[in-house]
Amino acid sequence: MRRLLPLLLMVPLFACGVDGDPVPPPAKAKPGVTLTGEASIGIVSQ
Repeated sequence: MRRLLPLLLMVPLFACGVDGDPVPPPAKAKPGVTLTGEASIGIVSQ
């Protein structure tokens, strides 16, 4: 059991790189808020 424990702890490391080279995450959208449109309160006639 003592010999098996270190092996079991290293199993997640054995899988590193199995699916190929690491790929960086996609670029995030630039932060910011854009508002467009109209707002009105009360009685409006157009």
